[in-house]
Amino acid sequence: QVQLVESGGGLVQAGGSLRLSCAASGRTFNSYVMGWFRQAPGKERTFVAGISWTGGSTNYAASVKGRFTISRDYAKNTVYLQMNSLEPEDTAVYYCALDRKDPLVVVTATFRYDYWGQGTQVAVSS
Repeated sequence: QVQLVESGGGLVQAGGSLRLSCAASGRTFNSYVMGWFRQAPGKERTFVAGISWTGGSTNYAASVKGRFTISRDYAKNTVYLQMNSLEPEDTAVYYCALDRKDPLVVVTATFRYDYWGQGTQVAVSS
């Protein structure tokens, strides 16, 4: 079994920054894609960013491109989401997820991801 634990959420003013972390443990696979998703109250969970196993491929939702950056630390089995220029519309619970099917292709569909963390709350005040 794989465990994903997110951290780094909190309350920040508009224009501020946060860095989310997601640590993977347990039966992690040789190679996998990591993704970040978010879910606002009353809305569907949507893709935010993803990174391939090699780090050579990243994908971002249009709404966060240029403001958010995803990265990973292989030694720590951890993926990060640096969020800058935060807006009230970024308020949501953020989840990390692991896709073990194709480690070189970052997909955006939630059903493609096999494991999920418990989520961390991000709130941006105006």
